[in-house]
Parts: sequence; structure tokens; C-alpha cells
Amino acid sequence: MTPTSRLSGLRDHDPLERRALVEEGAGLGPGALACLDPAQGLTLSQADHMVENVVGILGVPVGIATNFRIDGVDRLVPMATEEPSVVAAASNAARIARATGGFSTSTTGDVMIAQVQVVDAVDPEGARLRLLEARDELLALADAQDPLLVSLGGGASDISVRTLPTRTGTQVIVHLHVDVRDAMGANAVNTMAEALAPRVAEIAGARTLLRILTNKADLRLTRVRAVFPADLLGGAQVVADIEAASAFAEADAYRAATHNKGIMNGITAVVLATGNDTRAVEAGCHSHAARDGAYRSLSRFERTPDGDLVGTLEVPLAVGLVGGATRAHPTARAGVDLLRIDSARELAATIAAVGLAQNLAACRALAAEGIQRGHMTLHARTIAASAGATVGEIAEVAARIVADGRIRVEHAAEVLADLRRSSS
Repeated sequence: MTPTSRLSGLRDHDPLERRALVEEGAGLGPGALACLDPAQGLTLSQADHMVENVVGILGVPVGIATNFRIDGVDRLVPMATEEPSVVAAASNAARIARATGGFSTSTTGDVMIAQVQVVDAVDPEGARLRLLEARDELLALADAQDPLLVSLGGGASDISVRTLPTRTGTQVIVHLHVDVRDAMGANAVNTMAEALAPRVAEIAGARTLLRILTNKADLRLTRVRAVFPADLLGGAQVVADIEAASAFAEADAYRAATHNKGIMNGITAVVLATGNDTRAVEAGCHSHAARDGAYRSLSRFERTPDGDLVGTLEVPLAVGLVGGATRAHPTARAGVDLLRIDSARELAATIAAVGLAQNLAACRALAAEGIQRGHMTLHARTIAASAGATVGEIAEVAARIVADGRIRVEHAAEVLADLRRSSS
């Protein structure tokens, strides 16, 4: 059977049945995703080796986004999030994009940057030029720190140097560009920066201070594009309104902050589900949103000549498949297996596609019916559970509080009490 992400009616099954259907849809063997069961996932002993002073484990729901076709390949996407409606919204947007072939992506590569800060230089501009003259020497010294990376086709690729006026004087900043291949790259570039620092100081005739990567990963950009048919979105007026909402976010920082938060709902959920660094990705994306000196939307929606809607997104995504929690965390490994990806670029493409899908879904809801209707309908199940409803009672309580238009815990408790009285 050819793997497919089109699993219609997945929500109508219980979690165990869903997991079996997802395993089958992804072309995995039975039980391949068993570690997604809390009883078989990350153990306390494993957690104790990951961070300090471990006292427990916080569980986060992992949902599966369906319908995604990315660069011609169907992918079932794990999303770790506590927020209702995120997984359903992404899946629905992917279904709409599927009608025009799904999502298309491109990337600038896998280059990360390490910074070496030089302070107290007597001749900052002279130091800058001396460091550039030593480019080949410094690159060779960096590569010597990670022969394995070099053997895989990666390694130090370039050096740039700039002078930076600051309130404590002019500093000289060395940027070491490193192709990190399928790693996130923090450890590799930090090690290289530390090794370069003494020689940089000697060449500059000054003192080095910070030696660390930057999370502004603007040499590691992923771009994604998709066309959403007007008839599936709700017609020409919905397309026009989404375009107007997009223009609002492009021009206004207040709107852009929430607009981009919607994008990150999708991006962060996949980054977390695959054991990557959510804070690094979020910092990179938000810095990219402000790259022109003003905070703007990361995405753009425009009408095509045919009247459909094309969505585009460009984000820096420093994610990897080797090292860190991606290997140490059993659930993260299962997430990577589920995606059936072979490279960090494929993972980044998937993450970007989910971000765009999530953004489209939010903009469509805002333009068509308001964000609360769908969100609160799904949130009602969480409210019902918070009020004490059992698994068998949640659906009924949720349906009643939605019908009443009072999706609050105190009302759910009243409905639950009434339901129990009626059944006793």
C-alpha cells in the first residue's frame, strides 16, 4: 500500500484505533508508534539523563495532522500542542491545498552561523581586514574540530567580518558559516567558534569575548507556497477578505504579532513533536519577521489571476535529525519515523508547510466567521473534562454547552450534574 496522508474520519475513532490507522497510512508496521502511549514513552530514568534535577515528566498531547502533500509526497505529521483546534485546522487547510497539488518548498541550505566577538581592538577596520586575509587558515582550523561533519560534505564554508559600533566602543564581529548538514548544528558551530577564538584574538591584536552561534539563522531559510482554491475557501469574498487581513498583518506590528503566533502554532507543534529546539526556532522566526527594522508578518496571501488564493511563507528553520532530544527521546524518534523523512531539509519543509496551513486556517476563520466559533467548539471538550466529565460524558456535555453558547467550566458543571441526575 502506498503511504497516504488522506485519512478521512480519523477523529471518529478512539486513540488506539487512530494510532493503528496512522501506522497503516504511514506505511509503518503495527506497534511502530507504541511509544506514543504514555506508559511506553519517555521514562523517568531517561528524562534524568536529559536535563538536571528531574522530578517528573510533563505530558503534551500529540495529534496527527492529515492530508499533507509536500513536494509531491504524502506525510502524516505529528503535532505536540495543548491548544484545541490547531491540529484540525492544519489538517483542513492541507485538504484544501491538496486540490491544487499541495505544498511546494525550497531552501537556501543548511548553513548556521557562529559569532566570535572581538573587543578592545585598537584598529577595528585593520583587524577586520587582517581576519579576512586569514580566511583559509581560520576555515581549516574550524574544519579540524569536526572531521566527521567534513566527511559528510559539511563543514566551515565561509567567514565574514564586520565592525559594530556599540555604547562600549567599536567591536569586531567574526561570522563563521558552517554547513551542518542534518544536524541542528549548535554544538558543532559552538565548538568551532571556541577553537577559533585564540587565533582570532592574535590576528586582531585584541581580546575575544563571546563565542557562540546565532539563532538568527538567515542562511538556513525554508520557503513554502500553496494555492488554495476559492470555491473550497468559501468564494471570492472570502479570498478578498483573507488578502485584506494579510495586508493588515504586513503593515501593522500589533496584528503581525498575533498573525505570526498563528504560524508558530503549527511550526512549534511539529518542532516539539520531533524533539527539536522550539526556543531556537521561535527566536529565529521572530527575528526574521523584524529583519527590515519593523516587525511584520512572516507570510503573505494574494489572489491569483484565476481568483484563487496563493499563500507564501519564508522562515529560518534550524532543525535536525541527529543529536539532542531527537535521538534521546523515544516519542521524538517515533515522530521522525512517522514523517518518513531522510534529511533536515525535508523536516524543515514539513514544518514550514504546517505553519502556512495553520496560518491559512486562522485567517480564513477570522475572515469568514470569527476565530471563536470553531476554536471554542473544540475547546468545549477540554472544558467538559475540567468540570469532571468522564470519557463517556465529555461529548454530551460539550455538545450541550456549545448549544447553550456558554462554554465555561461552571456551566459545564451544571450540565454535567443535570446529565447525571437524568441518567440515575
